[in-house]
Amino acid sequence: MYFQPDSFQNLVEALTRLPAIGKKSARNIAFELIMRDRSAALKLAHAIERALASARICVRCGSLGENELCAVCADEERDRSKICVVLSAKDIFTLEESGLWKGLYFVYESEESFAKLENMIKEESAQEAVFAFAPSVQNDALIYFIEERLSPYGLIFSKIAQGVPTGVSLENVDILSLSRALEGRVKI
Repeated sequence: MYFQPDSFQNLVEALTRLPAIGKKSARNIAFELIMRDRSAALKLAHAIERALASARICVRCGSLGENELCAVCADEERDRSKICVVLSAKDIFTLEESGLWKGLYFVYESEESFAKLENMIKEESAQEAVFAFAPSVQNDALIYFIEERLSPYGLIFSKIAQGVPTGVSLENVDILSLSRALEGRVKI
């Protein structure tokens, strides 16, 4: 059996902790960075270091930004009467890439984040909550739960329409399907 240096093995192990990277891919990436393109490895290390130092979670919506408020929450041109509720900050990047949503966002991670969502709805005098969740029985139950608790605010509730396959996260949906789903959202 070939002995791999501990530092190389530690790098492979660290890479396998990333989503969608198995041991073979991690070994190939580590080998490429260490043996073939050391400057790319240093650029990657510095980029990670800078991102860790400057990236923050938006205090308002839970998205990723570099200030207390993310770029969307800080943008006064956004339609503040509409809030798109997502389950992950990654979903915001996907929706923004489509260029179709001009409202605000909120990352609903757990029941503890409900108070922040409720506060945002009150502060913005929001009129519509759009749920951009991948279709599933669990997500439908969550939508119902949130809708019931927000019903006193007289909001219009809608969710993205068909076009997003069941069980698929938004980051894996093509832009055309996502744009059709967002444009064709249905009232709940």
